[in-house]
Amino acid sequence: MKRLGNALLAAGFGLLAGLPAKAETLIAALSTHQIAITSNYTGDQLTVFGLVEREGRTAARADPYDIVVTVRGPPRMLIVREKERVGPLWINRQQRRFPERPVFLTVSTNRPISEILSDEAARRERVGLANAQRTAATNAFEFGIGPYRDALIRIMEDKGLYAENERGVTFLSPTLFSAPINVPATAPTGSYEIEIVLYAGGAALARQTTNFEVVKTGMEQSLASAAHERPLLYGLATAALALLFGWLATTIFRRD
Repeated sequence: MKRLGNALLAAGFGLLAGLPAKAETLIAALSTHQIAITSNYTGDQLTVFGLVEREGRTAARADPYDIVVTVRGPPRMLIVREKERVGPLWINRQQRRFPERPVFLTVSTNRPISEILSDEAARRERVGLANAQRTAATNAFEFGIGPYRDALIRIMEDKGLYAENERGVTFLSPTLFSAPINVPATAPTGSYEIEIVLYAGGAALARQTTNFEVVKTGMEQSLASAAHERPLLYGLATAALALLFGWLATTIFRRD
């Protein structure tokens, strides 16, 4: 019995010794965790700073490090409609709904994604605009969704809400990097998630996530709160102000 116990103990230590050690640890920080929308807001920028910490006893890797920074904004129901021209009119022909898709999405890397991952690995890892906008639950193939997904990406790119920057991550040293994130004026309020993934030789070595939020401040926040909490009073006040300004304009520019 004692021999059996010793054998099991030795086998257990052997299994633990065979487990892969975590050679790299990813540390990330943001220049700010909040972007405030004011009356003269035209967009802002924050920066992701990251550091790769290596286990001192591990040998240096033959492949260089790669970094993918993906920013996903608040999820919404997005709808893409296919229009068809009938005579002088354009009518909606078909539509496709994309539930729980990010309204804001950017993907930044230190070099082209095709040089970091294969197409299959990029789909599996949800790297790139076409892959990152999928939810985890709908990562499987959906028949006929391709043209609508491509149209969705084009529409959001035209609005400045989707972007892919294959030179958006800069290594300041072999283990220190930075990535600026542009937040346009059209970005909605809410919580944004930043996912930073470290790769080498096409394999994911470490991941880190952090968050920031876009909020309204000052008069913008007061008006938004009033419209949400007291919609009737807000509507009446808006109508009254419109009537007042209309009357003032008529009075000022009235010709005798």
